[in-house]
Amino acid sequence: MSTTPTDTTPTDTMSDEPRGTAALLVNARGQYLLHLRDANKPHIYDPGTWSIPGGDREGEESSQQAVERELHEETGLFVPLEPLTVVDAHGPGGGRSRIRVFLGSWDGDADALPCPEGIMFRWFDAATTAWLTMCPWTSEVIALHQANAPAAGPAPTPAAVPSPRPVTPPETAGGSPVRLNVLGVHLYLQREDGRILLGLRHPDALFAPRTWHFLAGHCEQESVLACLIREAREEAGLTIAPEDLDLVHTVHVLHAAGGRPRLQLVFRARVWTGSPELREPDKCLEWDWFDPERLPEPVVPYARTAIEGIGRGRAYSETGWA
Repeated sequence: MSTTPTDTTPTDTMSDEPRGTAALLVNARGQYLLHLRDANKPHIYDPGTWSIPGGDREGEESSQQAVERELHEETGLFVPLEPLTVVDAHGPGGGRSRIRVFLGSWDGDADALPCPEGIMFRWFDAATTAWLTMCPWTSEVIALHQANAPAAGPAPTPAAVPSPRPVTPPETAGGSPVRLNVLGVHLYLQREDGRILLGLRHPDALFAPRTWHFLAGHCEQESVLACLIREAREEAGLTIAPEDLDLVHTVHVLHAAGGRPRLQLVFRARVWTGSPELREPDKCLEWDWFDPERLPEPVVPYARTAIEGIGRGRAYSETGWA
């Protein structure tokens, strides 16, 4: 996910653990790795600015776990990170959020990094950032680091540059690059009258704002069943036992050429306890039940594909692949 501070209520803003995380990477020359954000897409925070990689915590992640995951998803890097500071950020809706920023060192070619989100990565020294269109809180972080960092030494020779963990995908025997897929889990909840549960996503959601979608989440350091059970409890107050979940459809999704592939697993719950509640109003505006043959508009396209596939008894679909 990209570095996108989420609008919060005053209570959320004053919580002990910020929801947002970000990683400031510095090379041996004292330059900063910056990420140019998309400018003309809807619901982009700090559009068209240079910022640093990161994103929000998911589920029960710590800030450390979240920033390590986000950095790897956005750059392919595994870099030791240490807490640096906490900054305030403001979203387009006027809300305020906090971001815990971590510091790491890396010497490598910014052009060689994958860039599944945004435009590009580049190295810049602190003086040059004054001439860039900078994300305000990122400028604050760099100024803080400059005030406390020791003077940069001479540029290392290529032989002295430490070898990072691989940042470009390895190749298979056939020569094609290996891309790690994001793994999503989705709940297909169907009542006795045949209606299925969908949620209307928040207008500030980075993905599919004001669009109907399954109850869903990304699988991290947990099994897919454990992830779905956790998401059902956290998002809607539903209790589901793992033995009551059946995999009913899989959608392999590619949203854009060169983007990160996503494998979306849809599970049907045969039995559950509870009625859907709005446990995370910053993510979902409402839950409702719909006839699978008469879905609301708009619906996330791959969710519609999965619902149609389940209705036809198909186990697999794919979208976005040429």
